[in-house]
Amino acid sequence: MSTAGLERDQLNGLLRVLSAATFLIFFQAFMVAPLIPRLSTLFAVPVEIIGLIEPAYLIPYGLATLVYGPLSDRLGPRSIILGSLILFIAVTGLTATVRSASGMVVLRLLTGLGASGVVPISLALIGDLFPFHERGRPLGWLFGAIAGGMGFGSTAGALLEPFIGWQGLFLGVAALSAVVLILLLPYRSLLETRAQGAAPATAGQLLRAYGSLLSSARGARTYAYVLFNGIFHSGIYTWLGVYFARRYGLSEVGIGLALLGYGLPGFLFGPTIGRLADRWGRSQLIPVGLAIGGISAALLALDLPVIAAAVIVTTLSLGYDMTQPLLAGIVTDLSPKRGLAMGLNVFTLFTGFGLGSLVFSGFLRLGLSTAYVSFGVAALLAGVLAIRLFRSEGRPQANTETP
Repeated sequence: MSTAGLERDQLNGLLRVLSAATFLIFFQAFMVAPLIPRLSTLFAVPVEIIGLIEPAYLIPYGLATLVYGPLSDRLGPRSIILGSLILFIAVTGLTATVRSASGMVVLRLLTGLGASGVVPISLALIGDLFPFHERGRPLGWLFGAIAGGMGFGSTAGALLEPFIGWQGLFLGVAALSAVVLILLLPYRSLLETRAQGAAPATAGQLLRAYGSLLSSARGARTYAYVLFNGIFHSGIYTWLGVYFARRYGLSEVGIGLALLGYGLPGFLFGPTIGRLADRWGRSQLIPVGLAIGGISAALLALDLPVIAAAVIVTTLSLGYDMTQPLLAGIVTDLSPKRGLAMGLNVFTLFTGFGLGSLVFSGFLRLGLSTAYVSFGVAALLAGVLAIRLFRSEGRPQANTETP
């Protein structure tokens, strides 16, 4: 759908509100990890038990997108985005009242189910509101909000908890999200852009629809790189806390500060990177992003000053910011059923997130430096292959390959 006939300021206003919702959802997702030691003590359970709150959130989040995506194609984005945001607000606020580890795990599972209908469907909505050659900037806004939420959330969890408590963190996110919901209501008409009844109606049709996305060469290579990107970045990021603790002896607060740069490039330059993709095409930027990530990972294997390592964390994030938003842009062009396509994208990405931690932990048995070098080399090889595989993703106006 073209932006013709829609007021530009309305679109930009909607984009800002959706970016705020995206920031808060990823802020709360990443503020949880630094709370694990505190919650372990509070609930008198081992960290391995309370640590289940992470997969309890991530796994339902990824799985639910496979359902929310097709539902948004059938019911329209408005119902899914608003309903999901309301559920997210309610469960996030309720989490502040929990009194046991099992209760926390259950509520994190429900939070994942609630949150997963907001960001993926917002990303799919961009495909309805903007033509392909203009999607880089709005996707950059949303992925910049994701990056900012990840970076600030992991730091805020460590720095704010001593002052406002872990309950205050959850209540604060719930309150701010409620404000965002109110700000979103005037844009309800823009959220309803897709014809209803377009989604597969049965499980068999749904499976065939997902299979058709993967059967094209363009879809197969895009989703494959989404999976690899998830494995690469999650594997490294998940274990950065261990890296800074072992190599530099940093405390939780020190680790939070060292990780502050992760997400900063996307937060500051996401729209700019998107504009570059619209102007130059994704064929040039995706290989560069993979190379930046690979070089950053390999450099972490060296004996560097802690400041230099923190800077490399920032360049590692830049590698993600130059790949994942651009891959998502391609996903929005794979099928007119954009909710379906984006649902599979998020499921694939979160599957990679889950696998990444496991794969990296396996390499850790060979040593921390070996793990970083191995991941770095893999990303560099993926970057070289991407030069050929994504050569058709040139300037969007000139892209002639059909979904």
